[in-house]
Formats: sequence, structure tokens, C-alpha cells
Amino acid sequence: MTPDRTPDPVEDPTGYQRMILSLLGDDDPAEVQAGTPDAVRALLVDAGERVAERPEPAEWSVLECLGHMLDAEIVATARYRWVLAQDRPRLIGYDQDLWVDRLRHAEDAPNDLLALFESLRRANLDLSTRSGAEERARVGLHDERGVESYELIFRLTAGHDRFHLDQARRALVAITA
Repeated sequence: MTPDRTPDPVEDPTGYQRMILSLLGDDDPAEVQAGTPDAVRALLVDAGERVAERPEPAEWSVLECLGHMLDAEIVATARYRWVLAQDRPRLIGYDQDLWVDRLRHAEDAPNDLLALFESLRRANLDLSTRSGAEERARVGLHDERGVESYELIFRLTAGHDRFHLDQARRALVAITA
């Protein structure tokens, strides 16, 4: 769930992109992404039995944050490949709240989510390593945000990691306070 201070990705797609990219700053997006599975693992350990507990009825639990991060990785996995393999493919958006609710991430086994996330992340980092500058400049047409290059999607993914790791940490603090 996107906190109130966050630009709405549909109503303000440029503001949303700027905010997500600001969380990455000048850091290497591959390094940020490579560190995410360990950060998630630590959160799951810290949350323990309360991993599925929401801090508020309309806020995601640590587990739901992980479920959303997995959903985003699945979507990014497809987008990377569409952009690299096709010419200016359409990149559809999705409603993150519907995915978390309707895919019932609150009922998922945390270690299963993490295992799938790690596997996809490793494959995406390997793909990035194999992609040259010309390939990274290839673009798709996002339904809500317009033209996005492979490189931009890759950088957004790293900032997105930081955003939702912070959200999960806040949820953990709230349920243990």
C-alpha cells in the first residue's frame, strides 16, 4: 500500500518515478537489488510469528510487503524481456492493492515467497549483466508512464525495493511497539 505522502503512480506518474528514483540516488541499482533478498530475510526473522499482522487495517503487513515485492519482480521480469526482445512493446500497469488482496499474500508461506523472489531476482541480475548499453537503451511504452527504457525500469526496481523495505520496517515497528 502506498503511504499518503507518495505520489499516486496513476494520477502522477512522473512524480512517482521521481520519488522512487530519489530513493536510489546515485547508488548502483544492481548492488541495491542484490542486497534486497538478505534485507527481506532479516525482516522475516525479526517479524517472526507476527509476519502477517497488519499495523492498521488498511496497511500492509511485512508479509504483504514481500508479496508485493514478488509481484513487482514478476512484472519487471516480463518487462525486461519484452523490452529487450520486442520493438517498443506495450507495458501494462497493474493495481498493486488488488494483486496483494486477490492473490492472498497474507496467507502465503514467507519462505516460499522469498525463495521465488530470490530466484527471479538472480535471473534478472544475470540478464542485466549480459545486457550492453545499446540493449539497456531499448524502450517499452508503459500504459501509465509512457516511454521507459530497460535502464529506467532497472533503476526504478532498485528504488522500489528501498521504498517497500522501508514500508515493511515501519509495519514491523508499528506491530511491535
